[in-house]
Amino acid sequence: MAAGLRKRGRAGPAARAVGLCGQWLRRAWQERRLLLLEPRYTLLVAACLCLAEVGITFWVIHRVAYTEIDWKAYMAEVEGVINGTYDYTQLRGDTGPLVYPAGFVYIFMGLYYATGQGTDIRMAQHIFAVLYLATLLLVFLIYHQTCKVPPFVFFFMCCASYRVHSIFVLRLFNDPVAMVLLFLSINLLLAQRWSWGCCCFSLAVSVKMNVLLFAPGLLFLLLTQFGLRGALPKLGICAVLQVVLGLPFLLENPVGYVSRSFDLGRQFLFCWTVNWRFLPEALFLHRAFHLALLTAHLTLLLLFALCRWHRRKYPVTAEGSLQKEGSTPAPHTQPYPLNHGKIVSALFTSNFIGICFSRSLHYQFYVWYFHTLPYLLWATPARWLTHLLRLLVLGLIELSWNTYPSTSCSSGALHMCHAVILLQLWLGPQPFPKTIQYSKKAH
Repeated sequence: MAAGLRKRGRAGPAARAVGLCGQWLRRAWQERRLLLLEPRYTLLVAACLCLAEVGITFWVIHRVAYTEIDWKAYMAEVEGVINGTYDYTQLRGDTGPLVYPAGFVYIFMGLYYATGQGTDIRMAQHIFAVLYLATLLLVFLIYHQTCKVPPFVFFFMCCASYRVHSIFVLRLFNDPVAMVLLFLSINLLLAQRWSWGCCCFSLAVSVKMNVLLFAPGLLFLLLTQFGLRGALPKLGICAVLQVVLGLPFLLENPVGYVSRSFDLGRQFLFCWTVNWRFLPEALFLHRAFHLALLTAHLTLLLLFALCRWHRRKYPVTAEGSLQKEGSTPAPHTQPYPLNHGKIVSALFTSNFIGICFSRSLHYQFYVWYFHTLPYLLWATPARWLTHLLRLLVLGLIELSWNTYPSTSCSSGALHMCHAVILLQLWLGPQPFPKTIQYSKKAH
């Protein structure tokens, strides 16, 4: 009898947890319309979509043919390092020389051994499927913390994008590897783990240089949160990690490593462009056009930093109370920490501005900003942009990236959609935190 009581005692908490879970699910069913519209249900919808994605990704791997583009070239490049070549100018694959930083080499060296020297494509696809699901998990955590986007939008971010599934598991590009590290970095920044966030950001840059498009936003956040003196150690983490990762190659040929892995002037082929197909090829390749894009990029970043991201900082006491403007500073006051919306908005907007003014976008570059589009479209209130119009913008962007080869119409539609998003970001109000609490977890 005592044993029976002990069993029931042990089962009690589990039964209560099951009961609470069932009650929560019943309430969610009763409020099923709100389930699709209220951001507080993000995690529930995300869990359902992730389960669905397991099946969809498995089906894609086993039913859709793999297409070889860069995987063999990646394997040939890292094989050169394995064979003892540390001079970056001597490392090349079937598609040309190695143009990615050292982090790429180390990660794909691991994939080289995990896939039988790159020959087991099916194993590589399964690894990238796990990478895809990890990316979704990290993205959903960001959306859950910002609480800005209605959950019904996530269906279009997951199951409805053929191009993104293709980039991850049918093409095996290195772009998804860089982006999963980037989203991990953002989650750390949201948790006020600034040093670890900067470390992961630098790791992402070491895989592919496109992550630098987020750098202006990160710099703004560091200066806002810590000031110039406090931001320098965080920037030092990013720089030191790059040196440590690239040290074997820097010791062999420093100029060759830097010029190859961080080549900002690399020329792109017109035949692969997604965003500038309507231009004459001569103009597309002209340096004056590249300089104009760079000028517009930097100008818009400056305008957003000064007019949209910037806000006055009031000090906060150790107890968490906000001091008014003009009041005498109390002892032990510190600037209040950035709220989640400010952090994500600055990073996502910085990257998006870079995308808009890129010299060329190739098909695999879609993952550079695909998972940020719902936030950019829905986080900023705009009466003139209804849910239907926002979905239309998402659909046109997806259609433009799925048009192969690109056409003048698809490139034009892509720029029109980008312009709508930029206009909304500029005109929309920038929300301030309703409650301000100082966290001692910032490192």
